[in-house]
Amino acid sequence: MKTIKHYGWNDSWETKWNEQILSEKRGKMIAGRVLLEHKHMYRVVTDQGEWLGTLSGNFKHNAQQRRDYPAVGDWVGIEQMPGEEKGIIHSILPRNSLFSRKVAGETTVEQIVAVNVDYVLLVMSLNLDFNLRRLERYMIAAWDSGANPVIVLTKTDLCNDPETYIEQAEAVAFGVPIYVVSSVTGEGITDLQDLLKDGKTAALLGSSGVGKSSLTNALCGEDVMNVQNIREDDDKGRHTTTHRELFHMPGGGLLIDTPGMREFQLWDNSESLDAGFKDVEQIAETCRFNDCQHNGQPGCAIEEALNNGSLSRERYASYEKLKKELAFMERKADLAAQKAERSKWKQITKDSRKRPIKKR
Repeated sequence: MKTIKHYGWNDSWETKWNEQILSEKRGKMIAGRVLLEHKHMYRVVTDQGEWLGTLSGNFKHNAQQRRDYPAVGDWVGIEQMPGEEKGIIHSILPRNSLFSRKVAGETTVEQIVAVNVDYVLLVMSLNLDFNLRRLERYMIAAWDSGANPVIVLTKTDLCNDPETYIEQAEAVAFGVPIYVVSSVTGEGITDLQDLLKDGKTAALLGSSGVGKSSLTNALCGEDVMNVQNIREDDDKGRHTTTHRELFHMPGGGLLIDTPGMREFQLWDNSESLDAGFKDVEQIAETCRFNDCQHNGQPGCAIEEALNNGSLSRERYASYEKLKKELAFMERKADLAAQKAERSKWKQITKDSRKRPIKKR
């Protein structure tokens, strides 16, 4: 039987456990990792097997936002129900990384994609799905998560000129490793498996039809995910994966497959934009004035780079668009946080009024 060490438990997590879990609860709780999230339940692997976990009443009462709840990849403190393969989740250990996005549509709500991952595998196929602007978005979110981005270009067996795609990716992904793979021929699979061994955790991110499920099966060495064909007219696929799940790989690594995304809106505002656009930032630093707005000021290095072709207008337009989007999300997030805080105190006031007044 596999233990939690097979799922990434190490001395670092042991230290966090000892620091967070109160001594009076240590006898009741054991550590477990969330493998799968159901609607109101979680599948959690522990040293005593896999349990279905539910949240304690106190946990649900204190949770205010989506990131307060467990997600696939989380390490939790769970207490077994007597005589059952079920447990009560009481706490979450502090996360090493958190990859999220804004949910699709107009609602300003965070969606957790994966947590506690060492690598985010940014998957794009070598066909009509290949999109540099989307890749830029993926990389910003990956840097912001605290994990390391890795670009994976799939379906090399169907591409006559993969070098062209590699060169385009390298032009926007400075220092980010690129793997070219085929789940059909096995090309590049061993190299990727070597990256993800010894308890390392990776999450797959990409659109429907890029081959994430096939890649998951190839990396795991067995068919753990269903696979569907893509449409021939636009190289797009159906949503084969409908949930997030953590799988154990033969080499000791862990892999989280995620549903395909047609729309990827950034959630957090951070310095990760700088990491994703180092070339643009470096050019801007050479402008004559520190507060240059890059729209006609004298000595503007950005305009000079655009005019001489050293910076493409498409890439700069993408940079400006993402910068505005992040600024907008920051303002919306501040308003949402204020609303949540008001709701919290309203509930506390309401609960206090319900309590009976003690007579002296």
